[in-house]
Amino acid sequence: MKSTAKDWNEVRTAFASSIMVDTSLSSLAQNLDGPDWPIKGKDETPAKYIDLTFDEVVELLQLKGQSPERIDQLVALLKETLAFDSPFGDMVEQTQAASERDNPLLKNLAKLGIAENFPISLTALEPGTLEFCKLEKLSTLAEFAVAAQGMSQNVIVGGEFKKLLNALSHVDEATLAEVLPYRRGQKGLHLVEAVAQAVRAPDAVARVELATTWFRDDLAAIEKELAAGGSLERRFVALGDPKLEQRAAELLRPHLRVAGKPVPAAAPEKKKSGFFGWFSRK
Repeated sequence: MKSTAKDWNEVRTAFASSIMVDTSLSSLAQNLDGPDWPIKGKDETPAKYIDLTFDEVVELLQLKGQSPERIDQLVALLKETLAFDSPFGDMVEQTQAASERDNPLLKNLAKLGIAENFPISLTALEPGTLEFCKLEKLSTLAEFAVAAQGMSQNVIVGGEFKKLLNALSHVDEATLAEVLPYRRGQKGLHLVEAVAQAVRAPDAVARVELATTWFRDDLAAIEKELAAGGSLERRFVALGDPKLEQRAAELLRPHLRVAGKPVPAAAPEKKKSGFFGWFSRK
């Protein structure tokens, strides 16, 4: 055991005023380069431990089947989170003008045609990272970029926060397409990809509703195509996954209107008969 009672008292006192005090330890660990917190449960947050003395924490951890050395991980996790947390308040208060002059991430967003005010909540970041951004009041890609640039050199980040940071820093289109509704080889973000990413989210319906509000022009263009006799399903073919294409189209369908009427579900494909039907099944 490397940590001392003095180490614990210092970190628990400092963490008492952190906005991350009620965040799960597992979520905090996901945003740092280190092992996950091994104890699972909704109440596994810093708040559960910081009111206890050093000896009480060691005893509680042992009751949970952990060795006394587990407190070393807890102390390190809280210290690194504080280092991550402290500079953020000042960073987000930087003016947009200053950020545009000096921030390479914002410059890359402009180069890619990605709107700075795109909501973090519409990205495909994992729930723990979305929770972290919400607690840090990082609601847009611009705020993410400003915060990321202003991090002190001793702050180490991991997980999908680092994934998005690296993708924007190096203009990695393949990784950007995993985290944002981005289409490789084209500028900007797109409704089709946003709906496809929403399919995998637990709050898929709510995310699609938000996406249709954000991508109004894309929605209007699809409705125009449908009014001219086009197919909704064809819009999703570029996803390259028939099951995903179908699920995404069905999620978007309730938000579409043609001549003021809902768009009916696609008719089931008719089975081929006769010689050609037999041949196609071979």
